[in-house]
Amino acid sequence: MKQFPPSELLNSLPKQFFAGLVKKVGEYIAAGHDVINLGQGNPDQPTPPHIVAKLQEAAANPLNHKYSPFQGFSYLKQAAADFYQREYGVTIDPDKEVAILFGGKAGLVEIPQCLLNSGDTILVPDPGYPDYWSGVALAKAEMVTMPLREENGFLPDYQELDSTVLSKAKLMFLNYPNNPTGATASEEFFVETINLARENDICIVHDFAYGAIGFDGVKPISFLQADGAKEVGIEIYTLSKTYNMAGWRVGFAVGNESVISAIELLQDHLYVSLFGAVQEAAAVALTGPQDCVNELNELYERRRNVLITGLHSLGWNVTAPKGSFFAWLKVPEGYSSEEFSTILLEKAHIMVAPGIGFGEFGEGYVRVGLLSSEDRLAEAVRRISRLEIFEK
Repeated sequence: MKQFPPSELLNSLPKQFFAGLVKKVGEYIAAGHDVINLGQGNPDQPTPPHIVAKLQEAAANPLNHKYSPFQGFSYLKQAAADFYQREYGVTIDPDKEVAILFGGKAGLVEIPQCLLNSGDTILVPDPGYPDYWSGVALAKAEMVTMPLREENGFLPDYQELDSTVLSKAKLMFLNYPNNPTGATASEEFFVETINLARENDICIVHDFAYGAIGFDGVKPISFLQADGAKEVGIEIYTLSKTYNMAGWRVGFAVGNESVISAIELLQDHLYVSLFGAVQEAAAVALTGPQDCVNELNELYERRRNVLITGLHSLGWNVTAPKGSFFAWLKVPEGYSSEEFSTILLEKAHIMVAPGIGFGEFGEGYVRVGLLSSEDRLAEAVRRISRLEIFEK
């Protein structure tokens, strides 16, 4: 059969890091091994029943069997605005400052195509979510990385950025609570970011995917809570983590009116909006009972404590994450992140994500998902103990 070569654009896309992890785990499972998969970010709990019930009801409504409005139903945009007012005290205009997304990832990949021309500069955190790179490649933009170092709380140090780079930059991605480090940001940091954006005419895109997950009684703050945030950027929120709706592919962008308009224009050419029943269920998630969110946060905190306490008991000096459902663990001396990940898989049948997969400054760490039960996390600690790598 004739093979048609892919376009130069497709060939320019970064290799899908997580696809490789899935394949590795699959091979070990197929060989009969009991693998504890801590390498992915796929929520393990079901969607709350009241949200599922709304989808079931709405799916039977013939009105939802037609094309949805191109830019989404107004009731979902209003629900997003109500959510931000209730959770963060931020006033959002549902008509001009909300764009419905096919999951947060879609928005993150679309944004560079909406705002950048070929050769334009975008600032991206390192380590960071690998799909940021996909949007950069599709826009044919130039990526400049901002190192996230432990000694700086995994926040970028803007003093490190060259003035020439800042003058060229048009877009910046940030993400707190952070994937992969689990770090959180303060309002003071966001104010500093806003000032930098104003001075250099940079649009800020804050990926707030883990906004609902904060530990030790501290709720993560929204970028939009900082004075002037809507003037210089947007925030992307997904229902995937907050409500265990990863497979539903629904999220939204809120903030700067011109950026929201650009997203909606691009999506007008790509989609005919989300299935109406999913939009109805999403609105119920955002405006309905929030007990499920609090319970989920408590579950992740218990898991975090089991993992971190267990690793400390082995003599592994790791830092507990402040938010997200990830732990970012420094590998023992003498190992690269890939070498240590391979040892854990081959000798303990534990899958973790090597830090190098998240960027150059991810080297020296592995990312562990808090997406297995407390019993499985405790078993992972026991398996690591048997490797006798750490000294108590």
